[in-house]
Amino acid sequence: MPAPNRASLRPMTVVTRFAPSPTGLLHVGGVRTALFSWLYARRMKGKFVLRVEDTDRERSTDDAVRVILEGMQWLGLTADEGPYYQTRRFDRYREVIAGMLTAGTAYHCYCSKAELDAMRAGQIERKEKPRYTGLCRERTEPRAGVPPVVRFRNPLEGAVVVQDLVHGAVTFQNSELDDLIIARSDGTPTYNFCVVVDDMDMAITHVIRGDDHLNNAPRQMNMLSALGATPPVYAHVPMILGPDGAKLSKRHGAVSVLQYEEEGYLPDALLNYLVRLGWSHGDQEVFTREEMIAAFDIHDVNKSASAFNNEKLMWLNQQHIMRTPPARMVPYLVAQLRRLGIDANDQGLLESVIVAQRERSKTLKEMAQSSRFFFVDLIKVDEQAAAKHLTAEGLGRLGQVRECLAALNDWNAAAIHTALSELATRLETGLGKIAQPVRVAVAGVAVSPPIDTTLALLGRERTLARMDAVLPPKAA
Repeated sequence: MPAPNRASLRPMTVVTRFAPSPTGLLHVGGVRTALFSWLYARRMKGKFVLRVEDTDRERSTDDAVRVILEGMQWLGLTADEGPYYQTRRFDRYREVIAGMLTAGTAYHCYCSKAELDAMRAGQIERKEKPRYTGLCRERTEPRAGVPPVVRFRNPLEGAVVVQDLVHGAVTFQNSELDDLIIARSDGTPTYNFCVVVDDMDMAITHVIRGDDHLNNAPRQMNMLSALGATPPVYAHVPMILGPDGAKLSKRHGAVSVLQYEEEGYLPDALLNYLVRLGWSHGDQEVFTREEMIAAFDIHDVNKSASAFNNEKLMWLNQQHIMRTPPARMVPYLVAQLRRLGIDANDQGLLESVIVAQRERSKTLKEMAQSSRFFFVDLIKVDEQAAAKHLTAEGLGRLGQVRECLAALNDWNAAAIHTALSELATRLETGLGKIAQPVRVAVAGVAVSPPIDTTLALLGRERTLARMDAVLPPKAA
């Protein structure tokens, strides 16, 4: 899919982009960058572009591309344009490089690796900043047997001021910036150059990315100026740290974004958590997607790094489980049940189970595991629960409950609750003494939603059949 060339047209609307490199799996740091870019575009009624920066062919993988696309789809961070792939734009990059060579804003460099290594070693020995000295800047003749790279002719004087929306004005002296390689000796373009051409062609107005890219900004701004393009506005957001203050990594649990889907997190809960890492809106903690769009402004992001907290994420996930309409959660519960080998398609039952279980479920995975007994014909009774609650006394009460329930004309939570309460009164015992044997018999465990709700959802036939399965034949 070729990208449009809109370099000569300055858009009237905000255009942001998310440009991940498929050299590793999409993780929460990348997701937050995507979220900030998506939210700002939505808030400003602009466009959000997805661009896959896959020029590093040795490290880029198809699996990483898949995770990027599937992760963005699961999160609901839909792009208005793209995905674009840099590897499909090589002709465009070669065209721009040829134009720069003609204009004199780029030049061929014939320095060998040995010469560059010697140059660097000498600078280090003299305690100078290692950089290319511009040895080939004025070279006009090719060097036999040496395939050249192409370097950008960076200005030698003056300064570049990055008016960053997060860090404020950051000044870089051109004398500290060497002549960057923009095409390797085999002709393939380099990362910093491809980014510049893409941002120019796609008319990106705001670049929101991690602050580890801040040092790239002055080089990219200089190249854009050399190409006659207006640089975008930059916002370099702070990194996400682990609880120990170190850079977030796998040892902190930094995993592919799809792992959160597998673990039963709602996408809106994950986005809600990530938007609060470096941004706030008063004291509000829980945001719907619509509330995030209405309130978010990239100008309000602070430059202090934030620490990832799994407990806070899980708390927010439960808050979203409690607040999200059951019908919207059904597909996520269905996906979790499918992982347990259960194909559930009764929309009404699924919604009712969500309502019954959401107060006690921190994740949809947890909800699916504790709700399995609603969707299967046969259950396995937990041995410890049976030993505690299906004693001779418990089975005696269970038999009485079975007889009481079998006589009900109406099978609903209210009728069941009344019948069990009246039975408890007659037996002069607490409702819990009656409910626990029933719960173990029908759910297989000692924990479930309220017993009247549980039995109403199971239905008369399955409830009585499961009681019969644990009662002695004479009691059945």
